[in-house]
Amino acid sequence: MPKMKTKSGAKKRFRVRPGGTVKRGQAFKRHILTKKSTKTKRHLRGPTAVHETNMGHVAQMLPGFGI
Repeated sequence: MPKMKTKSGAKKRFRVRPGGTVKRGQAFKRHILTKKSTKTKRHLRGPTAVHETNMGHVAQMLPGFGI
């Protein structure tokens, strides 16, 4: 049997944590930052977890990662 291929876009964007949750980057912080408040930009810093309702889609894109 051939190996299952991982979506190359997904492997660049997600990391699986040891507990089984998936880490992702925040959206809405790349450009058009002048109209966003300082508080909004501060809360967009750092990684966050993928929501449990989207975990099925992420698991399909990352086979073999133990999700």
